[in-house]
Amino acid sequence: MFRLAVRAGKCMATGVSQALKVNQPVISSSRYYSHAVEETDEEFDRRYERFFNRPDIDGWEIRKAINDLQGHDLIPEPKIVIAALKACRRINDYALAVRYLEALKDKSGPKVNEIWPFMLQEIQPTLKELGILTPEEMGYDKPELAVKDVYDM
Repeated sequence: MFRLAVRAGKCMATGVSQALKVNQPVISSSRYYSHAVEETDEEFDRRYERFFNRPDIDGWEIRKAINDLQGHDLIPEPKIVIAALKACRRINDYALAVRYLEALKDKSGPKVNEIWPFMLQEIQPTLKELGILTPEEMGYDKPELAVKDVYDM
């Protein structure tokens, strides 16, 4: 009886060790680096300008491209902004155009007093042509339900 238990234990130990034995294949490691040419600023601008100037662009694609632009660590050139605004008006999405202007102003960060006036100066003729008001002209720069401070009355 004892011999039977020892033999069964040996068989189990051998089976378990065989099951746990892992044959690792020989792996040669190699790294694959990108050989793509880095995009220049002019190519970047041209790519987005061409994208926004597509006649068959829809609202989702415009929002996606604007979101991608906002994700980059840059403020787009005025010609890209003009193309985006024209695309917004082409699909008749006035709200998206105004929201994009708000996002651009917000993206200017602490240099808003330098960047935003320049951007407005460059895109103003397009805004007039398309009939788009800036957030400041619409009163969006001031809180709607602002209450005077009781100590200032």
